[in-house]
Amino acid sequence: MDNSDISLNASARSIAIATGVALLLSAIILVSIILPAEFGIDPLGTGEAMGLTALSRPAEGPLERQPDAHKTDYAEFVLEPFQSVEYKYLMDVDTSMVFTWDADADLYYDFHAEPAGLGAEYTVSYDIGVAMRDMGSFHAPFTGIHGWFWENRGFEPVTIRFHSSGFYINSTVFQDGGSFEREIPTVVSQSD
Repeated sequence: MDNSDISLNASARSIAIATGVALLLSAIILVSIILPAEFGIDPLGTGEAMGLTALSRPAEGPLERQPDAHKTDYAEFVLEPFQSVEYKYLMDVDTSMVFTWDADADLYYDFHAEPAGLGAEYTVSYDIGVAMRDMGSFHAPFTGIHGWFWENRGFEPVTIRFHSSGFYINSTVFQDGGSFEREIPTVVSQSD
């Protein structure tokens, strides 16, 4: 066997290894990204976690139908100096809500979300600032808990009043090292 035969064998082996690695990477990309984004098939759960399954749903225009009736919520919190509270909603992907909050004085706030089942290290912040009020709408890009962290950085107590309506499941209050869930009744329409 001469050097050219050894060189050809080594080249063929390198090509076979590179082909195998490329096929493996292609399969991983197919299963974790392309199938969830294009076809809504998500065997690993990565598409839901990254919000890719929403891409596979047909565009419906400005009307978004929901399987359940919306809920309306009101909450009020009094924050002593340097006290904080988090108020979050459990929402499915592609659900929405409208909200308004106002306070007696400026509060530090962070509107953020945590994807279901992934843990706090995957938290996404949407808006951070200092204000006395805010209002708007929110469309959940993934299933998880979505909401606000408020902190009173002043020297006087501050009251926050929060109103919302939306397609959320429930809410959770995180304060003073603990948490508790609040059940929010569904709005029921009365028929004649």
